[in-house]
Amino acid sequence: MSTSEQTRPGSGPDWASIEQSADFAVLRRRLRGFVFPMTVAFLVWYLLYVLLSDYAHGFMSTKVLGNINIGLIFGLLQFASTFVITWLYVRHANKHLDPIADKIRGEIEGGAE
Repeated sequence: MSTSEQTRPGSGPDWASIEQSADFAVLRRRLRGFVFPMTVAFLVWYLLYVLLSDYAHGFMSTKVLGNINIGLIFGLLQFASTFVITWLYVRHANKHLDPIADKIRGEIEGGAE
């Protein structure tokens, strides 16, 4: 049964059937395939920063340029990595998630291709 057949006139979409559709499974797999590894990578990166800050005072206080030390650079890189992850997600969503989500939405709204 296609998702366009799952919407009965006068009633809302059959969300259970849509959730079990192949397109929705692909969408969910692609989302998780990006989000879970990226979350783990960021948490490891953040934990490294916290652990180095707590246990490697000498290393983190090493001056690089004037009063700028490695700890400050790592701290600023936390912000930079957040922006990079956001950019990567937007690029991934535009390329791999949005086309499937648009297809599912079109089928739900009755404009199946």
